[in-house]
Amino acid sequence: MKKFIPLIILLLVIFISSSQTYEQQSIVPTLETHFPSEPLEPLLSKLHFHYYGMEISVETRGYYYFLEFLIRKAAHFVTFGAIGIAILLALSNFKQRILISILMSFLFAIMDETHQYFTSGRSASFQDVLLDTSGAITFIVIFIFIRKLIRKKPTKA
Repeated sequence: MKKFIPLIILLLVIFISSSQTYEQQSIVPTLETHFPSEPLEPLLSKLHFHYYGMEISVETRGYYYFLEFLIRKAAHFVTFGAIGIAILLALSNFKQRILISILMSFLFAIMDETHQYFTSGRSASFQDVLLDTSGAITFIVIFIFIRKLIRKKPTKA
């Protein structure tokens, strides 16, 4: 049961986060306070994304809302990466644990987006499910690669 504690904590964080409205989660005021000179504007103004049927860019959203968008998507990616690893570690006794970890991460991402759908001011997006699952896959692959490197490391005699 101890192996599942990190996963339970991460899922609780996701659930609480998905329960909040956009206004409760917005970091735009903080960004405006800490970065009044828009220091990354030359770089960010070159980026454009199509998301949820809209173009997302500095030009269409404004500097702070675009930066917040990038931070929120990175948070999705990293959090579900951590969830993927937590599942992988919790399932250490299963032969197909890599595949199961990816599938469970995908299912948790679907549940998260479904939960957001019912939260005021939030929306559900299959693009976020794919982003979340990509985070899980990426982190699992990196974790396994690093683990294999560590295990191959020759021991000193």
